[in-house]
Amino acid sequence: MSTMNTNLADAARQTVALAREKGANEASATVVRAREVEVQWRDGRLEKVSEATTRGLSLQLYVDGRYSAVSTSDLRPEALERFISDSIAMTRALARDEYRRLPEPELYQGRSQIDLSIEDPRQAKLTADERQRFARELEEAARSADTKGAILSVTTGFGDSHREMYRVSSNGFEGESRGTQFFASADVSAKDSDGRRPEESDYSIARFFEDLTDAATLGRRAGERALGRLGSTKGASAVLPMAVDNRAAGRLVSMLLGPMSGASIQQKRSFLDGKLGQQVGSELLSLTDEPHVKRGLGSRLFDGEGITARPLPLFDGGTLRSYFIDSYYGRKLKARPTTGSASNLAWKLGTKGQLELLADLKEGILVTGFLGGNSNGVTGDFSLGVQGFRVRGGKLAEPIGEMNIAGNQLDLWKRLVAVGNDPYQNSAMRTPTLVFEGVQFAGM
Repeated sequence: MSTMNTNLADAARQTVALAREKGANEASATVVRAREVEVQWRDGRLEKVSEATTRGLSLQLYVDGRYSAVSTSDLRPEALERFISDSIAMTRALARDEYRRLPEPELYQGRSQIDLSIEDPRQAKLTADERQRFARELEEAARSADTKGAILSVTTGFGDSHREMYRVSSNGFEGESRGTQFFASADVSAKDSDGRRPEESDYSIARFFEDLTDAATLGRRAGERALGRLGSTKGASAVLPMAVDNRAAGRLVSMLLGPMSGASIQQKRSFLDGKLGQQVGSELLSLTDEPHVKRGLGSRLFDGEGITARPLPLFDGGTLRSYFIDSYYGRKLKARPTTGSASNLAWKLGTKGQLELLADLKEGILVTGFLGGNSNGVTGDFSLGVQGFRVRGGKLAEPIGEMNIAGNQLDLWKRLVAVGNDPYQNSAMRTPTLVFEGVQFAGM
């Protein structure tokens, strides 16, 4: 191979052809090109500007029953040829693994032709002045929430990226993806009367610039969140209803989805092992993995192996319907692969917003953030630090912190008694406000 075309598709095809020529039985190459720009603003001045354009290649090699995954950023023809030769030689020294093969070609079939609308042409036209202005306006908005001089420091950021990817496998798969992403954040610290310095933040992520929360709203919200922590106290230990803010609920959901991986199931490291088709949560727990959401943060036409992306029911009325199984663990489990990872979550939403849910709650705690803690994927036992607000008479009361909740996942999800109508748009999990009954809170 005398030349390496800068076109991603050609680069991926040529890499796979060269790998086969050098002795690989099968190969899959993914070439990525990305550009990222970030501006950081702190306390009235520009603190950092960074811009990076990267290009890289990842290569999966299947050689005489052995497997390796390697990567490089040096795509010069002579360097790439040496890299592939060395990688194949290394692969031959590894142990054989009969389950390591490319996905069966039938799993590539039926790919949707839908336009996912994940690439915003405006990203290429954004100027340095526009990025800096957004970050500056974020700080101004955060400080505008402060009428008592309690805010100590504000750090804001604005970033955007464009990513192109092309993947080729030697058994017939080819696919590409192009997408943009915009990110804005504000971190605020304040001074409490007792000397503590609570910190809070807010952020927005979107595929299209026009979908990003405007600087005035986002900044003020971050300032209000920080000021809302002033006077926080440790609540008394009690068993109470718990509402979880839609922004924070993703932590609970990730602890539920992690043990659904094919690796966890095959290695008997999951509290959901053997529970397919069984009810493991309340009837309100209904969600689907939905890869074709327009402008979705996790939207895709195929997954990391090239397996065609399709809607995948995860829970239906509390009943576990699927696991995340890639082709490797599918062979080990003798199960048909689904996909190796989640895309976007689609919930069966309720009819009420958070304020209405709190009014129904009457007495309890609204959790706005989880602090540290852990969850055991094998047993389902968890312990998490929490902060938020006491709810009294259906309304927010004093801020609380330095508290802990503990329990078991299988018990917690059966206590789900309400689901909001407010999916969080800044995460592919799109979690709504969730309400659980009878949760044990303990002062730390």
